[in-house]
Amino acid sequence: HATLFERWGSSFAASATQLGVPADRVQHLTGNPTKADVEQAVAKIAKASGPDDVLVVVLIGHGTFDGRVPKFNLKGPDLAPADVEAMLKAVPAKRLVLVNTTSASGPFKDALAGPWRTIVTATRNGAEQFDTLFGGYFVDAFASESADLDKNRRVTVQEAYEFAQREVTKAYERTGLLATEHSVLDDTGKLAAVFALGTAGGEAESADPKVRTLQAERRELEQQVESLKVLKGSLEPARYEAELERLVTALALKTRELRQAEGK
Repeated sequence: HATLFERWGSSFAASATQLGVPADRVQHLTGNPTKADVEQAVAKIAKASGPDDVLVVVLIGHGTFDGRVPKFNLKGPDLAPADVEAMLKAVPAKRLVLVNTTSASGPFKDALAGPWRTIVTATRNGAEQFDTLFGGYFVDAFASESADLDKNRRVTVQEAYEFAQREVTKAYERTGLLATEHSVLDDTGKLAAVFALGTAGGEAESADPKVRTLQAERRELEQQVESLKVLKGSLEPARYEAELERLVTALALKTRELRQAEGK
């Protein structure tokens, strides 16, 4: 398990920096961290962040539930939701994305859900106590083109969650085993559909005027997709799906046109 968890954590940290998150904003705890190690990492983040930032916390490892309190297992005292809440008080960033990939992680959602928060858990309750597959697929999503459903070159938390859900289902179907994990996303913070690691785009502006024009047109379509996602809750489902399909199709065609102009 240690090797697997280390790979998941390293992969997520690498994806974050590759997608534009400054390396000094990424705190990756390896080996057998203690609660004190986690507190120190959060303290560093607190000093570097501001109220307009988004704090992303991904817990990878083992989890337990005694019927009352869920815990993320650490060397020494474990981490309970109350501990997480206490640490978050020192962080200026108002918005939180917390992903608990462990077994028995479901109760973390109930304990930590709230305004400006998006909570993802690998299980729907504390009774699902077998090892989970969700974390590996969630991490993989940020480096996977197939997870980017709207083809805007950014994988949102919602897209990563849905990708992991699909892959977990396929994995259990391949083995013929009954699924022992059912992930949950609580999006009170209204972040899942629009928040992605790093920054949008990331491409250098071309010296070719035609290519520059196509780049600008694609960025405009990407912004329209993001704006539509924000309005999802206020639109009729059929209207939302139709408009999203129109924009995603236009974005795919524009991307193909741009690649042809670039000679790719």
